[in-house]
Amino acid sequence: MQSRPGRDMNLRETRWSTLVATITISVIAASGENYNPCCSFPCQNRGICSTKGFDSYVCDCTRTGYYGENCEYAIFSTKIYKLLKPSPSTVQHLVTNYKFVWDIINGIYSLRKLFMGAVLSMRVALVAEPTAYIGTDEYTSMDTYLNKTVYARSLPPISENCPLPMGVVGPKTLPDPEEFAERFHLRKRFRPCPRRTNLLFPMFAQHFNHQYFKTDVRKGLPFQWGNQMVDISHIYGDTHELQNALRMHIGGKMKVSNINGEDFPPRMSDVSYTGLPKVEILEQQNAFVFGHTGFGFLPSFLIFSTIWLREHNRVCDILMKEHPEWKDERLYQTARLIILGETIKIIVEDYVQHLSGFNYNLLYDPDVMMGKGLSHHNQIHLEFHTLYHWHPLVPDIMKVGGKNRTLKDLLFNPDPVVDAGMAKVLKEFNTQIAGAVAGGRNQGAGTLAVAIQTIKDGRKMRLQPFNNYRRQFGLKPYTSFEEFTGETEMAAELRDIYKDIEALELYNGLILEKRRPKQLFGETLTEMGAPYSLKGLYGNPIGSPSWWKPVTFGGEAGMDIIKHASLEKLICDNVAGCPKVAFRVPDGTNGAEDSQVALDDDTSHILMKCARDPALCTKTADSKQTCDKSDPHCDL
Repeated sequence: MQSRPGRDMNLRETRWSTLVATITISVIAASGENYNPCCSFPCQNRGICSTKGFDSYVCDCTRTGYYGENCEYAIFSTKIYKLLKPSPSTVQHLVTNYKFVWDIINGIYSLRKLFMGAVLSMRVALVAEPTAYIGTDEYTSMDTYLNKTVYARSLPPISENCPLPMGVVGPKTLPDPEEFAERFHLRKRFRPCPRRTNLLFPMFAQHFNHQYFKTDVRKGLPFQWGNQMVDISHIYGDTHELQNALRMHIGGKMKVSNINGEDFPPRMSDVSYTGLPKVEILEQQNAFVFGHTGFGFLPSFLIFSTIWLREHNRVCDILMKEHPEWKDERLYQTARLIILGETIKIIVEDYVQHLSGFNYNLLYDPDVMMGKGLSHHNQIHLEFHTLYHWHPLVPDIMKVGGKNRTLKDLLFNPDPVVDAGMAKVLKEFNTQIAGAVAGGRNQGAGTLAVAIQTIKDGRKMRLQPFNNYRRQFGLKPYTSFEEFTGETEMAAELRDIYKDIEALELYNGLILEKRRPKQLFGETLTEMGAPYSLKGLYGNPIGSPSWWKPVTFGGEAGMDIIKHASLEKLICDNVAGCPKVAFRVPDGTNGAEDSQVALDDDTSHILMKCARDPALCTKTADSKQTCDKSDPHCDL
């Protein structure tokens, strides 16, 4: 029977892939080494590779919509689906253009809701839950489901028994993380974000994502100590002991300290809790206690911690008027649920909206997914943690309280924010531009240690190559470094290091990839990040059929607080003068006047050491840091 041209092309690609896998296995076998035959990643279309003896493999194609030795042949329904489904680039073009069409859809709630349902159906399906793999496991076990002390993962690790670090292609030795980071991540000049993202955006991201990215820094990856979900523990604390210590136990409210007529988090002297970090900087006047015990490191955490604390107490006042019969505990617990709802709505409709660059207005309305089998349970994937390192957004110099300051100036120092007042600081950060992320070479020295550690962590966790994640998330793999970077100079440098595009590491690929038009990041980071985010947000139990109803939030008044939540309203309700803010530098504002580079800033280096051992951050009265000189970490 004569084949169609499209089928012939697919067959040629399939046969080539099979041939490569066969040759690789034959070469490995001839070498006399017992390498894992799955090292060549022979299974296509989400097929799972499993060894069969010492020199053979089997691809499990179950529920992939494909069949064949390598899951290379599509079944009929899959062919139809692929024919009708638009590509990610087509969808991106549609939603970032044709504004007049989207203005109509945005103005009709039923159409907006219908489209959001379609977005969720496509995105959420890309994240397996429960996942088949956790930690460093190469196969599924009961611990995969029961063990919540480690991160889950979307793809199993590269086998330890492979001929090369990235499988069967690439260099024998991967590049030195420090040298690579300084060459490809470190900024020599500041490049502003082309979408005019302001400093409020990374500060908001930094504050809320620490509620579910809780790596146990002393044990290291894959160990974590969180609930693997949006649980707002960064506001209230992750233990009952800390939660109780932060509460007033009157009217459901949280403790505050009033400074210069403004409410801030309580000072350490006002909270009795044995788990507070042992960090004593004597010249610091304001040592606050937060729901997350690491939030005292930088005042960027103070800003949104303060705003959400004020919002909680404001909500309690509303609930007390609605329910004078309620006692402290119910007021507190119900206010928490409302804050959770507000948080998710603002993340979806303000934060993710800015990330997307869409002309379509994203929507948080759990009714969209009612009856569609969405799991209201979540696992945080290691790959999500890896891609959420957007530190190039942070400039070297920030204006705080009218003065230019480096990250190191602000380390353990909330006083500039407190002294300036919340309204002034928010106005300053609203008009300062963040850095560009995509394309690399734009990360400040103050956060470079994080990039270095992320590269090391990816290798420790044996994350599969960058192109494999593109395949996993429905993207075509890059065929060359020129296609990946969109230029030739960096492409040549990367090819010299990695030898083959199929050997490019995940984190380096996510940050160095060329920017996607009209969006903040490259295509891969965007297409990977959206499914993880939307699954975690819409899969929160607050949006489940038995929870998402007025009675959960104290009646219609509480439900209305969530339904009308926005970043602008949150700030206006809780900061004097109702400063108007967004996640984008206002039109007509330059926002990049102070964009010089500070190459001697080692803030993240200090922070990571303090996180591993807070005693290293203790200072004496003469401001000299003290620690045991025999300690290998005593080099701050």
